[in-house]
Amino acid sequence: MNPLLALLLLFVGIPLVELYFLIEVGSRIGALPTIFLTVFTAVLGGLLVRLQGFSTAMRVRAGMERGEVPAIEMLEGVVLLLSGILLLLPGFFTDLFGFLCLVPPVRRAMIVWFLKRAGTLHPAPGNDPQQRNPEHRVIEGECRRDDE
Repeated sequence: MNPLLALLLLFVGIPLVELYFLIEVGSRIGALPTIFLTVFTAVLGGLLVRLQGFSTAMRVRAGMERGEVPAIEMLEGVVLLLSGILLLLPGFFTDLFGFLCLVPPVRRAMIVWFLKRAGTLHPAPGNDPQQRNPEHRVIEGECRRDDE
């Protein structure tokens, strides 16, 4: 996709869709309830992003304490940041995507899909049946020396 077309859709298309939905909702339930609903979704979304952000930060910290690289959790933090931005923007269209990003299985599926599409996520050599080599097997067990 052409980057200029993507920017045009981002900066012109999304606000037009938001404006359309705000006008439609406002014509059905009234102006003040629409404003209240917009502010309510922003506040509720901010609280939910904050709670899930702390949870994600704790998972990152726990993974680092175990000596792991918490890459997926760090990407979840980025998605939560984008979710918070979407929820703070006035409108129902961006709120829909912001709230979808708050659902942990949806968020993780989006991250995995993006990583696969970007070509950075590949199956581990031991887990891919096509790459297994029968000559190189690892047998786990315990070892003890009797001469000590």
